[in-house]
Amino acid sequence: MLRLASSRRWFAASTLGLALALGSIGPAQADQPRELLNASYDIARELFAAVNPKFVDWWQQQHDEQVSVKQSHGGSSTQARSIMQGLRADVVTFNQVTDVNVLADAGLVAKDWQAQYPNHASPYYSTTAFLVRKGNPKQIENWDDLARDDVELVFPNPKTSGNGRYTYLAAWAYADQAFDGDKAKIEAYMKRFLGNVEVFDTGGRGATTTFVERGIGDVLITFESEVNNIRSEYGQDGYEVVVPPVSILAEFPVAVVEEYAERNGNLDLAKGYLDYLYTEEAQRLLAGFNYRVNDEAVAAEFSDRFPQTELLRVEDVFGSWPEAMKTHFASGGELDQLQRR
Repeated sequence: MLRLASSRRWFAASTLGLALALGSIGPAQADQPRELLNASYDIARELFAAVNPKFVDWWQQQHDEQVSVKQSHGGSSTQARSIMQGLRADVVTFNQVTDVNVLADAGLVAKDWQAQYPNHASPYYSTTAFLVRKGNPKQIENWDDLARDDVELVFPNPKTSGNGRYTYLAAWAYADQAFDGDKAKIEAYMKRFLGNVEVFDTGGRGATTTFVERGIGDVLITFESEVNNIRSEYGQDGYEVVVPPVSILAEFPVAVVEEYAERNGNLDLAKGYLDYLYTEEAQRLLAGFNYRVNDEAVAAEFSDRFPQTELLRVEDVFGSWPEAMKTHFASGGELDQLQRR
């Protein structure tokens, strides 16, 4: 009996100690600032490293609340799959509409997500451009030069990267215009173009590393913003930027992952984060990272950075993003056929 009483006293003391410990932990956890997770595309690390502190300050001024932002980066399609597998991102800032649509189809993002923010929920945009080495030794000027026998290319894999899909579609759109829709000639061009690819990295940042640090290839094809940022980082004298006279309009769609944002208690914070990207302060920051913006005053201020080029819309050339995905990137589609020939 004495042993049982002793055991009961030990259990009671232990339970009290655990309750006190939990009580001491609870308020500390409650005092932690809310944390938002932004899942973004591969080459946006430096961009959002600059955006996030500005947003934190803006939110503090607007709501008198201290918050923090964390990032997840990868190929946009890879990011979408990760979210569907349980990555609890509050917002997505992707580089392709279809990767957001996948989340909408899964019920994680609102079906009308493109109507919830201006410019089809694309606060900034870009196009596909070329980075060549000093002096442009291969004299690259346009898409037709990229199909020559003496040119080696680097760009991300269209199967895993929105960046890579834009490159493929831009090349096809150029050929469609150049050959007046003659499919046999378009496919012949695309076969040569794809045959010149030395490395298909999974994402844009991997392609940059291959071209810049490993020294592979004559031309890196990626977003205009990325090629200009590379020149800034690695030296203006080492590389040259070529913006072809015809290219693709690359939109950068954003959306709230409502299923997770609500579960995380961050729905208002997530909406505020995307609202911030449309403010003049954020638009100026985006333009400073060589993205084209829709704010007229900011666009005029940075106009000397962006050469005039004819930007073709995916919807105008390919019917729609779903049609482009099915025709070109689905298993057994045009991309697979061209690489097998």
